[in-house]
Amino acid sequence: MNALTLPDIATQIPAHEQALDWVGMQGIALPINLAGQRINTRADVGVSLDDGNARGIHMSRLYLALHALEHNALNPATLQQLLGEFLDSHQGLSQQASITLRGETLLSRPALVSPLAGWKAYPFEVRARQGSWGFHVELQVEVAYSSTCPCSAALARQLIQQRFIEDFANQPLDHAHLLAWLGSPQGIVATPHSQRSYATLQVRLHEDCAELPLVELIDAAEQALGTAVQTAVKRADEQAFALANGQNLMFCEDAARRLHSALREQTAFNAFHLRVVHAESLHAHDAVAVSRWNWSNT
Repeated sequence: MNALTLPDIATQIPAHEQALDWVGMQGIALPINLAGQRINTRADVGVSLDDGNARGIHMSRLYLALHALEHNALNPATLQQLLGEFLDSHQGLSQQASITLRGETLLSRPALVSPLAGWKAYPFEVRARQGSWGFHVELQVEVAYSSTCPCSAALARQLIQQRFIEDFANQPLDHAHLLAWLGSPQGIVATPHSQRSYATLQVRLHEDCAELPLVELIDAAEQALGTAVQTAVKRADEQAFALANGQNLMFCEDAARRLHSALREQTAFNAFHLRVVHAESLHAHDAVAVSRWNWSNT
């Protein structure tokens, strides 16, 4: 008996002729090699369907080509080669291809003073697109930090001044007495409020960028902010963190401007979009600031 030919209804003419901007798959589990790590990611892959008479694309071809990333370091060259394979396997059907990879990278971070260290997770995305305009790659990462409100700090200082006047009015100032007062709850009657904050940085790489500078992007952001959240700490580290917060008072506008300046100094990027969110401890809503440079949604 002759083997039956398996049916392929994808060759049928669609009921409605219409080109589609993007067709593909989302949430594909995929391990990748990035920044010297093996990272579990979820991939979204797809192509445009420019032939309005075609029933659909060949999703299995995208899926099989995607797994080449398991065995190669992730960089712009491997991403461009992959998207080229997507388009080669869809000649006559598609002129645009894209991939988005989502995951978390783990970086070991030292304590501020003590010899301790711990791991921090940084959610990231890598996006690559290829079409008639060319090829480009974008990186996105989320960085957590602490922000102390400048207004709250000023108000707390005023309350401390008022308590000083009340406690030492018409009294000679004794050094030992004053030192003890400064270290007591009666002296420091108010503290400024701080909040865990987040910066989402999206950068577009220069065409000649050979690597994905994810760690460099994180380092630049944390250095600009000065108050990245910590991992393992001793009391000396907690005190150093309190000092860092006191020396880096920030509204969301201040944080956005610091990050904007830091990203402008990075030669690997030709455009960026950033967003900072201060999850307020005073209000029930968040404070947000956005900045961009040379950014378009192409």
